Amino acid sequence: MQVLPGGTATFLLLFGLFLGAFAVRSGLRLNRVLRLLRHGERAEGRCAERRTVDRGPGAERGYATEYVFAFRTRDGRDIEFTDHAPGPFGFEVGAAVRVSYDPADPARRATVAGPGAWGPVLMPALFTGVLGAFAVGLLTGFAAMRGWI
Repeated sequence: MQVLPGGTATFLLLFGLFLGAFAVRSGLRLNRVLRLLRHGERAEGRCAERRTVDRGPGAERGYATEYVFAFRTRDGRDIEFTDHAPGPFGFEVGAAVRVSYDPADPARRATVAGPGAWGPVLMPALFTGVLGAFAVGLLTGFAAMRGWI
């Protein structure tokens, strides 16, 4: 019994492309964070808010913790942004953090990644590696079923 038209080969192709898209997205996030760490401006900031966000119905975990960080740019603008959990236990509200940001767009391109807060680097790296490996495996299986390799 075939679940999808075209059977297993179609499933391997579609699921491999799906996982590959998420691997690329995570890789782009990782690249942005690493670029900010190398070339971004530095500022002292703080954890402004720690809130619980509803992930909607059907989510395995119904709620997620979101961290909002605040800092002041060199030109005096106050900026708030969200970032991935900085570690397994996160930050308390008011905790001091080091922020790396792009002066051209600090509200959209900022991170707290760095010493003591490697979550924004490790999570995208883990997702990129694992999802990329599965995508390559599925697409290799698809190519093998078609006789291309």
